[in-house]
Amino acid sequence: MARKSNTVRIREALENAIVNGRFAPGMRIDPEALAREFECSRTPIRDALQQLEASGLVRIHSKQGTFVTEWSVEELAERFEAMAELEATCARLAARRITEEELADLELRHETCRHLAEEERFDDYYSENSAFHACIYRATHNAFIEQEAKRLHSMLQPYRRIQLQVRNRVKRSFHEHDAVVAAIRNGDDQAADKAMRDHVLVQGDRFHDLLAALRMDALQRKESAS
Repeated sequence: MARKSNTVRIREALENAIVNGRFAPGMRIDPEALAREFECSRTPIRDALQQLEASGLVRIHSKQGTFVTEWSVEELAERFEAMAELEATCARLAARRITEEELADLELRHETCRHLAEEERFDDYYSENSAFHACIYRATHNAFIEQEAKRLHSMLQPYRRIQLQVRNRVKRSFHEHDAVVAAIRNGDDQAADKAMRDHVLVQGDRFHDLLAALRMDALQRKESAS
């Protein structure tokens, strides 16, 4: 197996740090501190950050530095709306094109999510939830749509993680998965489309819950830093 380059290793570590909340939306990332942490030169750090900027996870400002991407309320709403439409398309295509092997993998991920939700292992649930959605992207058998879905999913990962911290959201998320899996299993593309759109679209009370969770997350980070 080929050894990962420093750039890939650092990029993956930073992706995880952003998703896990170590680097929260709006936080400045210090390249010199990263070079010390990873015991490397600034070059792979710079390359990794440029790759993260291309994925939408960070923004690089030439005179101010690098920051974890933080969306305004309007930008966040627009991106969740786009994500809902794209994932609905993925579910609709998956209902028509999924293979038996892919369906077995999807149902295995779904069962794992069930156990994690019951045990309230929220961080593990988030990781498995991402794998669940990736199964559906693959089952579209459309490489371009799969790539775009992964890109937007990655861009919204920090916010989707925070969303799962809302009270009872993990259990509701799992039950929404249930409807998606049933529709895909039955080959009902319209039901799969609707179930996935309803699952991903964040609006009304759910959007206000997300904003409240974001404010609470920011407050906790401020308190821990003081």
